[in-house]
Amino acid sequence: MPTLDAATPVIEFRNVTKRYGDVIATDRLSLAVDQGEFLSFLGPSGCGKTTSLRMIAGFEAPSEGDVLLEGSIVNRLPAYQRPVNMVFQHYALFPHYDVADNIAYGLRQRTPKPSAAEIRRRVDEILELVQLGGYQKRRVWEMSGGQQQRVALARALINKPKVLLLDEPLAALDRKLRREMQIELQTLQRNVGITFILVTHDQEEALSMSDRVCIMREGRIVQVGQPRELYDQPVNRYVADFVGKSNFFEGRVVRANRTGAQIDLDCGTSLKSECTNNPSTLKPGDRISVSVRPERMIMARSRKALPANTALDIRADVINRIFLGEHTEYLLRNEQFGEFLVLSPRQSELGEQPFDIGETVYAACSRESALVLGEI
Repeated sequence: MPTLDAATPVIEFRNVTKRYGDVIATDRLSLAVDQGEFLSFLGPSGCGKTTSLRMIAGFEAPSEGDVLLEGSIVNRLPAYQRPVNMVFQHYALFPHYDVADNIAYGLRQRTPKPSAAEIRRRVDEILELVQLGGYQKRRVWEMSGGQQQRVALARALINKPKVLLLDEPLAALDRKLRREMQIELQTLQRNVGITFILVTHDQEEALSMSDRVCIMREGRIVQVGQPRELYDQPVNRYVADFVGKSNFFEGRVVRANRTGAQIDLDCGTSLKSECTNNPSTLKPGDRISVSVRPERMIMARSRKALPANTALDIRADVINRIFLGEHTEYLLRNEQFGEFLVLSPRQSELGEQPFDIGETVYAACSRESALVLGEI
Protein backbone atom coordinates (compact mmCIF):
# COMPACT_ATOMS: atom_id res chain seq x y z
CA MET A 1 0.00 0.00 0.00
CA PRO A 2 1.29 3.51 -0.77
CA THR A 3 1.74 6.15 1.91
CA LEU A 4 -1.67 7.69 2.53
CA ASP A 5 -2.01 11.38 1.71
CA ALA A 6 -4.31 13.33 4.03
CA ALA A 7 -6.62 14.11 1.09
CA THR A 8 -6.81 10.47 -0.05
CA PRO A 9 -9.80 8.52 1.31
CA VAL A 10 -8.73 5.50 3.32
CA ILE A 11 -11.63 3.58 1.71
CA GLU A 12 -13.46 4.33 -1.51
CA PHE A 13 -16.22 2.64 -3.49
CA ARG A 14 -16.33 3.59 -7.15
CA ASN A 15 -19.59 2.54 -8.82
CA VAL A 16 -19.52 -0.84 -7.05
CA THR A 17 -22.12 -3.49 -7.85
CA LYS A 18 -22.23 -6.93 -6.24
CA ARG A 19 -24.41 -9.70 -7.67
CA TYR A 20 -25.25 -13.14 -6.37
CA GLY A 21 -26.80 -14.73 -9.42
CA ASP A 22 -29.88 -12.68 -10.24
CA VAL A 23 -29.82 -10.92 -6.86
CA ILE A 24 -28.21 -7.46 -6.75
CA ALA A 25 -26.81 -7.01 -3.24
CA THR A 26 -25.25 -3.59 -3.88
CA ASP A 27 -26.06 -1.36 -6.83
CA ARG A 28 -23.52 1.18 -8.12
CA LEU A 29 -22.20 2.30 -4.74
CA SER A 30 -19.96 5.37 -4.69
CA LEU A 31 -18.63 6.46 -1.31
CA ALA A 32 -15.40 7.83 0.19
CA VAL A 33 -14.40 7.35 3.85
CA ASP A 34 -11.79 9.66 5.36
CA GLN A 35 -8.87 8.65 7.51
CA GLY A 36 -9.85 8.55 11.20
CA GLU A 37 -13.58 8.76 10.48
CA PHE A 38 -16.30 6.81 12.28
CA LEU A 39 -18.84 5.87 9.61
CA SER A 40 -21.90 3.64 9.96
CA PHE A 41 -23.85 1.74 7.34
CA LEU A 42 -27.48 1.86 8.47
CA GLY A 43 -30.45 0.11 6.96
CA PRO A 44 -32.89 -2.80 7.22
CA SER A 45 -31.94 -6.43 6.64
CA GLY A 46 -31.05 -7.12 3.01
CA CYS A 47 -30.16 -3.52 2.14
CA GLY A 48 -26.52 -4.35 1.26
CA LYS A 49 -24.70 -2.96 4.28
CA THR A 50 -22.99 -6.21 5.35
CA THR A 51 -22.04 -7.01 1.75
CA SER A 52 -20.38 -3.59 1.56
CA LEU A 53 -18.41 -4.36 4.72
CA ARG A 54 -17.34 -7.76 3.39
CA MET A 55 -16.05 -6.21 0.19
CA ILE A 56 -13.87 -3.87 2.25
CA ALA A 57 -12.61 -6.83 4.29
CA GLY A 58 -11.84 -8.89 1.19
CA PHE A 59 -14.37 -11.64 1.90
CA GLU A 60 -16.27 -10.69 -1.26
CA ALA A 61 -15.15 -9.20 -4.59
CA PRO A 62 -17.26 -6.66 -6.52
CA SER A 63 -18.99 -7.80 -9.69
CA GLU A 64 -18.47 -4.35 -11.18
CA GLY A 65 -16.62 -1.21 -10.11
CA ASP A 66 -13.66 -0.81 -7.80
CA VAL A 67 -12.96 -0.92 -4.06
CA LEU A 68 -9.92 1.14 -3.06
CA LEU A 69 -7.87 1.08 0.14
CA GLU A 70 -5.43 3.93 0.63
CA GLY A 71 -5.84 4.90 -3.02
CA SER A 72 -5.12 1.44 -4.49
CA ILE A 73 -7.64 -0.88 -6.14
CA VAL A 74 -7.96 -4.05 -4.04
CA ASN A 75 -10.75 -5.95 -5.83
CA ARG A 76 -8.71 -9.16 -5.97
CA LEU A 77 -6.41 -8.58 -3.01
CA PRO A 78 -6.96 -11.38 -0.43
CA ALA A 79 -8.26 -10.48 3.00
CA TYR A 80 -5.03 -11.37 4.81
CA GLN A 81 -3.09 -8.81 2.75
CA ARG A 82 -5.43 -5.90 3.55
CA PRO A 83 -4.69 -3.47 6.41
CA VAL A 84 -8.12 -4.06 7.96
CA ASN A 85 -9.51 -6.16 10.79
CA MET A 86 -13.06 -7.15 11.60
CA VAL A 87 -15.09 -7.67 14.77
CA PHE A 88 -18.00 -10.01 14.18
CA GLN A 89 -21.42 -10.03 15.84
CA HIS A 90 -20.61 -13.25 17.74
CA TYR A 91 -16.95 -12.31 18.37
CA ALA A 92 -15.50 -15.64 17.08
CA LEU A 93 -13.20 -16.05 20.09
CA PHE A 94 -11.32 -19.32 20.67
CA PRO A 95 -12.87 -20.99 23.76
CA HIS A 96 -9.80 -23.20 24.39
CA TYR A 97 -7.51 -20.13 24.60
CA ASP A 98 -7.21 -17.70 27.47
CA VAL A 99 -7.59 -13.95 26.88
CA ALA A 100 -3.90 -13.33 26.19
CA ASP A 101 -3.68 -16.13 23.61
CA ASN A 102 -6.87 -14.99 21.89
CA ILE A 103 -5.52 -11.46 21.53
CA ALA A 104 -2.02 -12.56 20.50
CA TYR A 105 -3.25 -14.95 17.80
CA GLY A 106 -2.90 -12.46 14.96
CA LEU A 107 0.58 -11.38 16.05
CA ARG A 108 1.78 -14.99 16.05
CA GLN A 109 0.67 -15.42 12.42
CA ARG A 110 2.83 -12.54 11.19
CA THR A 111 6.08 -12.97 9.32
CA PRO A 112 8.47 -12.30 10.89
CA LYS A 113 6.79 -13.20 14.16
CA PRO A 114 7.47 -10.79 17.05
CA SER A 115 9.40 -12.07 20.01
CA ALA A 116 7.57 -13.56 22.98
CA ALA A 117 8.48 -10.52 25.08
CA GLU A 118 7.15 -8.14 22.41
CA ILE A 119 3.91 -10.11 22.15
CA ARG A 120 3.42 -9.98 25.93
CA ARG A 121 4.09 -6.24 25.94
CA ARG A 122 1.62 -5.59 23.12
CA VAL A 123 -1.06 -7.76 24.73
CA ASP A 124 -0.65 -5.99 28.10
CA GLU A 125 -0.82 -2.61 26.37
CA ILE A 126 -3.99 -3.36 24.38
CA LEU A 127 -5.73 -4.87 27.42
CA GLU A 128 -5.16 -1.63 29.32
CA LEU A 129 -6.62 0.28 26.37
CA VAL A 130 -9.85 -1.76 26.45
CA GLN A 131 -9.99 -1.64 30.28
CA LEU A 132 -9.19 -5.33 30.85
CA GLY A 133 -5.82 -5.02 32.53
CA GLY A 134 -5.00 -8.16 34.54
CA TYR A 135 -7.33 -10.44 32.55
CA GLN A 136 -4.55 -12.16 30.56
CA LYS A 137 -5.15 -15.66 31.99
CA ARG A 138 -8.95 -15.49 32.15
CA ARG A 139 -10.84 -17.97 29.99
CA VAL A 140 -13.25 -16.29 27.59
CA TRP A 141 -16.16 -18.49 28.66
CA GLU A 142 -15.72 -17.13 32.19
CA MET A 143 -16.33 -13.56 31.00
CA SER A 144 -19.46 -11.47 30.52
CA GLY A 145 -20.73 -10.48 27.07
CA GLY A 146 -19.28 -6.99 27.43
CA GLN A 147 -15.89 -8.35 28.45
CA GLN A 148 -15.85 -10.78 25.53
CA GLN A 149 -16.63 -7.91 23.21
CA ARG A 150 -13.61 -6.01 24.56
CA VAL A 151 -11.41 -9.06 23.96
CA ALA A 152 -12.63 -9.22 20.36
CA LEU A 153 -11.84 -5.52 19.94
CA ALA A 154 -8.39 -5.97 21.46
CA ARG A 155 -7.63 -8.88 19.13
CA ALA A 156 -8.67 -6.78 16.14
CA LEU A 157 -6.71 -3.69 17.21
CA ILE A 158 -3.44 -5.31 18.26
CA ASN A 159 -2.20 -5.53 14.66
CA LYS A 160 -2.79 -1.77 14.28
CA PRO A 161 -5.06 -1.93 11.21
CA LYS A 162 -5.80 1.12 9.09
CA VAL A 163 -9.52 0.29 9.31
CA LEU A 164 -11.58 -1.56 11.91
CA LEU A 165 -14.79 -3.12 10.59
CA LEU A 166 -17.60 -3.73 13.08
CA ASP A 167 -20.40 -6.09 12.01
CA GLU A 168 -23.20 -5.40 14.52
CA PRO A 169 -20.80 -6.07 17.43
CA LEU A 170 -23.25 -4.89 20.12
CA ALA A 171 -26.33 -6.79 18.98
CA ALA A 172 -25.98 -9.56 21.59
CA LEU A 173 -25.71 -7.17 24.56
CA ASP A 174 -28.56 -5.95 26.74
CA ARG A 175 -29.71 -2.35 26.35
CA LYS A 176 -27.81 -0.86 29.31
CA LEU A 177 -24.55 -2.63 28.47
CA ARG A 178 -24.97 -1.78 24.79
CA ARG A 179 -25.17 1.92 25.66
CA GLU A 180 -22.05 1.67 27.85
CA MET A 181 -20.16 -0.07 25.05
CA GLN A 182 -21.25 2.58 22.54
CA ILE A 183 -19.56 5.21 24.68
CA GLU A 184 -16.47 3.02 25.11
CA LEU A 185 -16.22 2.44 21.36
CA GLN A 186 -16.39 6.17 20.69
CA THR A 187 -13.68 6.83 23.26
CA LEU A 188 -11.54 3.99 21.93
CA GLN A 189 -11.84 5.25 18.35
CA ARG A 190 -10.74 8.74 19.37
CA ASN A 191 -7.79 7.34 21.35
CA VAL A 192 -6.43 5.05 18.63
CA GLY A 193 -7.26 7.32 15.67
CA ILE A 194 -8.22 4.38 13.43
CA THR A 195 -11.03 4.55 10.89
CA PHE A 196 -14.06 2.65 12.24
CA ILE A 197 -16.83 1.37 9.96
CA LEU A 198 -19.91 0.01 11.70
CA VAL A 199 -22.78 -2.01 10.22
CA THR A 200 -26.03 -1.78 12.17
CA HIS A 201 -29.80 -1.73 11.78
CA ASP A 202 -30.11 0.18 15.08
CA GLN A 203 -30.64 3.85 14.26
CA GLU A 204 -29.91 5.03 17.82
CA GLU A 205 -26.59 3.21 17.72
CA ALA A 206 -25.61 4.73 14.38
CA LEU A 207 -26.69 8.28 15.25
CA SER A 208 -25.06 8.33 18.68
CA MET A 209 -21.66 6.95 17.63
CA SER A 210 -20.90 8.08 14.09
CA ASP A 211 -19.29 11.07 12.44
CA ARG A 212 -21.34 10.22 9.34
CA VAL A 213 -24.08 7.72 8.60
CA CYS A 214 -24.68 6.04 5.23
CA ILE A 215 -28.33 5.04 4.90
CA MET A 216 -28.97 2.19 2.46
CA ARG A 217 -32.03 0.74 0.79
CA GLU A 218 -32.25 -2.17 -1.63
CA GLY A 219 -28.52 -2.12 -2.33
CA ARG A 220 -28.26 1.62 -2.91
CA ILE A 221 -27.10 4.58 -0.86
CA VAL A 222 -30.06 6.86 -0.14
CA GLN A 223 -28.29 9.58 1.87
CA VAL A 224 -24.93 10.11 3.56
CA GLY A 225 -24.48 12.79 6.20
CA GLN A 226 -23.84 13.75 9.77
CA PRO A 227 -26.45 12.41 12.24
CA ARG A 228 -28.05 15.83 12.83
CA GLU A 229 -28.26 16.45 9.08
CA LEU A 230 -30.03 13.15 8.47
CA TYR A 231 -32.48 13.82 11.29
CA ASP A 232 -33.25 17.45 10.44
CA GLN A 233 -32.82 17.39 6.65
CA PRO A 234 -33.81 13.95 5.30
CA VAL A 235 -33.85 13.78 1.51
CA ASN A 236 -37.08 11.79 1.35
CA ARG A 237 -39.74 10.04 3.38
CA TYR A 238 -37.73 6.81 3.62
CA VAL A 239 -34.90 8.56 5.50
CA ALA A 240 -37.28 10.59 7.67
CA ASP A 241 -39.14 7.41 8.59
CA PHE A 242 -36.02 5.31 9.20
CA VAL A 243 -34.11 7.89 11.26
CA GLY A 244 -36.12 8.62 14.37
CA LYS A 245 -39.89 8.85 14.65
CA SER A 246 -42.00 11.12 12.51
CA ASN A 247 -45.61 11.97 11.72
CA PHE A 248 -46.48 12.03 8.03
CA PHE A 249 -49.29 13.92 6.33
CA GLU A 250 -49.81 13.50 2.58
CA GLY A 251 -50.98 16.18 0.23
CA ARG A 252 -50.43 18.21 -2.93
CA VAL A 253 -48.42 21.39 -3.55
CA VAL A 254 -50.47 24.55 -4.18
CA ARG A 255 -47.48 26.89 -4.46
CA ALA A 256 -43.80 26.81 -3.53
CA ASN A 257 -40.87 29.22 -3.46
CA ARG A 258 -37.62 29.79 -1.56
CA THR A 259 -39.44 30.69 1.62
CA GLY A 260 -41.56 27.55 1.78
CA ALA A 261 -44.70 25.97 0.40
CA GLN A 262 -48.45 25.88 0.74
CA ILE A 263 -49.91 22.38 0.81
CA ASP A 264 -53.43 21.06 0.49
CA LEU A 265 -53.46 17.96 2.67
CA ASP A 266 -55.53 14.92 1.71
CA CYS A 267 -57.57 15.28 4.88
CA GLY A 268 -58.95 18.61 3.60
CA THR A 269 -56.74 21.00 5.57
CA SER A 270 -54.37 23.59 4.12
CA LEU A 271 -50.87 23.85 5.57
CA LYS A 272 -48.12 26.42 5.19
CA SER A 273 -44.52 25.32 5.71
CA GLU A 274 -41.31 27.31 5.87
CA CYS A 275 -39.16 24.17 5.57
CA THR A 276 -38.66 21.99 2.48
CA ASN A 277 -35.88 19.57 1.65
CA ASN A 278 -35.50 21.01 -1.87
CA PRO A 279 -37.90 23.88 -2.67
CA SER A 280 -36.49 24.40 -6.18
CA THR A 281 -37.88 21.02 -7.30
CA LEU A 282 -41.42 21.55 -5.98
CA LYS A 283 -44.12 22.74 -8.35
CA PRO A 284 -47.91 23.08 -8.13
CA GLY A 285 -49.66 19.73 -8.32
CA ASP A 286 -46.77 17.66 -6.95
CA ARG A 287 -47.65 14.89 -4.52
CA ILE A 288 -45.63 15.24 -1.30
CA SER A 289 -45.31 14.15 2.32
CA VAL A 290 -45.11 16.56 5.23
CA SER A 291 -42.96 15.25 8.08
CA VAL A 292 -43.30 16.55 11.64
CA ARG A 293 -41.14 15.10 14.41
CA PRO A 294 -43.15 14.22 17.55
CA GLU A 295 -40.96 16.42 19.76
CA ARG A 296 -41.70 19.41 17.48
CA MET A 297 -45.42 19.19 18.26
CA ILE A 298 -46.97 20.75 21.34
CA MET A 299 -50.14 19.92 23.28
CA ALA A 300 -52.57 21.99 25.32
CA ARG A 301 -55.97 21.60 26.93
CA SER A 302 -57.35 24.64 25.12
CA ARG A 303 -56.81 26.10 21.66
CA LYS A 304 -56.09 29.49 23.20
CA ALA A 305 -52.96 28.05 24.85
CA LEU A 306 -51.42 27.18 21.48
CA PRO A 307 -49.02 29.60 19.74
CA ALA A 308 -50.38 31.78 16.95
CA ASN A 309 -49.52 31.30 13.27
CA THR A 310 -49.02 27.54 13.42
CA ALA A 311 -48.76 25.19 10.46
CA LEU A 312 -51.21 22.70 11.95
CA ASP A 313 -53.82 23.04 14.67
CA ILE A 314 -55.51 19.72 15.47
CA ARG A 315 -58.21 18.78 17.98
CA ALA A 316 -57.61 15.14 18.93
CA ASP A 317 -58.22 12.47 21.55
CA VAL A 318 -55.46 10.84 23.61
CA ILE A 319 -55.60 7.10 22.94
CA ASN A 320 -52.31 5.99 24.55
CA ARG A 321 -49.61 7.33 26.85
CA ILE A 322 -46.10 5.95 27.43
CA PHE A 323 -43.88 7.34 30.18
CA LEU A 324 -40.24 7.43 28.97
CA GLY A 325 -38.56 9.18 31.90
CA GLU A 326 -37.52 12.55 30.48
CA HIS A 327 -40.47 12.54 28.05
CA THR A 328 -43.98 11.23 27.77
CA GLU A 329 -45.08 9.89 24.38
CA TYR A 330 -48.73 10.47 23.52
CA LEU A 331 -50.60 8.76 20.70
CA LEU A 332 -53.40 11.01 19.48
CA ARG A 333 -56.23 10.38 17.03
CA ASN A 334 -58.18 12.80 14.89
CA GLU A 335 -60.89 11.69 12.48
CA GLN A 336 -59.33 13.63 9.59
CA PHE A 337 -55.62 13.24 10.33
CA GLY A 338 -55.68 9.73 11.74
CA GLU A 339 -53.18 8.76 14.46
CA PHE A 340 -50.03 10.74 15.25
CA LEU A 341 -47.45 11.06 18.03
CA VAL A 342 -46.55 13.93 20.34
CA LEU A 343 -43.48 13.77 22.58
CA SER A 344 -43.94 15.98 25.62
CA PRO A 345 -40.91 16.92 27.78
CA ARG A 346 -41.20 16.07 31.47
CA GLN A 347 -40.36 19.66 32.36
CA SER A 348 -43.38 21.01 30.49
CA GLU A 349 -45.70 18.74 32.49
CA LEU A 350 -44.43 19.66 35.95
CA GLY A 351 -46.80 22.62 36.25
CA GLU A 352 -49.92 20.63 35.38
CA GLN A 353 -51.26 17.10 35.37
CA PRO A 354 -50.21 14.85 32.47
CA PHE A 355 -52.83 14.35 29.79
CA ASP A 356 -55.09 11.37 30.41
CA ILE A 357 -56.10 8.61 28.02
CA GLY A 358 -59.50 9.57 26.59
CA GLU A 359 -58.95 13.29 27.14
CA THR A 360 -59.59 15.70 24.26
CA VAL A 361 -56.60 17.99 23.63
CA TYR A 362 -55.24 20.41 21.05
CA ALA A 363 -51.97 19.80 19.20
CA ALA A 364 -49.99 22.08 16.92
CA CYS A 365 -46.68 22.52 15.17
CA SER A 366 -44.87 25.57 13.86
CA ARG A 367 -44.34 26.30 10.18
CA GLU A 368 -40.59 25.75 10.48
CA SER A 369 -41.09 22.28 12.01
CA ALA A 370 -43.28 20.98 9.15
CA LEU A 371 -40.81 19.59 6.61
CA VAL A 372 -42.10 19.15 3.07
CA LEU A 373 -40.54 16.12 1.40
CA GLY A 374 -40.52 15.98 -2.37
CA GLU A 375 -41.74 12.41 -2.61
CA ILE A 376 -44.17 10.19 -0.72
